[in-house]
Amino acid sequence: MLDLLITNATLPDGRTGMSVAVQDGRIAEVTPGLAAPAHETLDAQGLLLAPHFVDPHFHMDATLSYGQPRVNQSGTLLEGIALWGELKPLLTADALIERALAYCDWAVAKGLLAIRSHVDTSDPSLLAVDALLEVKRQVAPYIDLQLVAFPQDGVLRSPGGVDNLTRALDKGVDVVGGIPHFERTMADGAASVKLLCELAAERGKLVDMHCDESDDPLSRHIETLAAETLRLGLQGRVTGSHCTSMHSMDNYYVSKLLPLIAESGVSVVSNPLINITLQGRHDSYPKRRGMTRVPELLAAGVNVAFGHDCVMDPWYGMGSGDMLEVAHMGLHVAQMTGQAGIHQCFEAVTTRAARVMHLDGYGLEAGCDASFVLLQARDPVEAIRLRATRLKVFRKGRLLAETPAATAALHLPGRGDRTRWMLGEH
Repeated sequence: MLDLLITNATLPDGRTGMSVAVQDGRIAEVTPGLAAPAHETLDAQGLLLAPHFVDPHFHMDATLSYGQPRVNQSGTLLEGIALWGELKPLLTADALIERALAYCDWAVAKGLLAIRSHVDTSDPSLLAVDALLEVKRQVAPYIDLQLVAFPQDGVLRSPGGVDNLTRALDKGVDVVGGIPHFERTMADGAASVKLLCELAAERGKLVDMHCDESDDPLSRHIETLAAETLRLGLQGRVTGSHCTSMHSMDNYYVSKLLPLIAESGVSVVSNPLINITLQGRHDSYPKRRGMTRVPELLAAGVNVAFGHDCVMDPWYGMGSGDMLEVAHMGLHVAQMTGQAGIHQCFEAVTTRAARVMHLDGYGLEAGCDASFVLLQARDPVEAIRLRATRLKVFRKGRLLAETPAATAALHLPGRGDRTRWMLGEH
């Protein structure tokens, strides 16, 4: 007897009337119209069953700290970094863990069950590292939390930066991070990329670097990252995050850069909500929006995913852990409003993001983990348009969260009483 049988589901690839059979936490079969005995049967009623959402770029050590010790008045990246520097001496492990766990609750309710979080290694105490390693241990039954050793103040720019990052890896942090554009010079930035990629190759680690989070078209560390990836044989293991300077680069240079990134197998993570908020702050008008060239990267064969980046922290005072909100903003800013583009934006917070994190057992095929979300939508386009309610969230066949369907009771003169989906049709 099956543990769980979901019937009459629509899948993101457009298949309808599908049944998903679950046994021992894994998908046993995906087929149309399966009828089999099960301990629990769920009729999806034609709604969208999708693999769980994935956030490949987040900062959990800072989340939910908005207003501490003050608000970022300019809204700039540099004031956010300065504000984080003011906050760090005030951090306690207990408070950091409490905020991170609260955010993880939000994430589960939104069907977000895998998060890659950068954790600042610039403080020699590594307080944030130890705190997030404890969070990772506590949430392991319901969230895959992957940690990146992130030298926020620059691995070469800050005293002891290399030693701090290395100690973080020794403690169990998963991924090597960097921030080359924040080093003192372009040459130092390139040197940091080389050093950190060599460290990752030596230790068999993945790499995820904040790359060119700048409006400066001459910030070109993604080029160095791609070249080092090829030199060290790290293809498929490296991610360049943000890459916002590409928005301002000369088109001829980009025409050379895109094939290099594609050849290197480097993934790119754009963070639509934050990129368009922090970039272009020195512009009057026309004002640049700063998000990287998502459609062009995809057309070149580069794996592109979307991250949330920040929620209520020194850089961004909004956010709710909703990856559909991220996809919604991404498709607007990237002008990916055709049907194919909207589906690519849905993949950017699901399958493409899972590829960035190298998640084992992800997907909706036989043998994959039974970790999925039933959405109050009939396809990925409607899911993004409505930021659809997560009716049920499962991890390895176990129900983690459920939310009542969003409906509106209407009392209309001349038309009587009726019920509609919120913003959609019932």
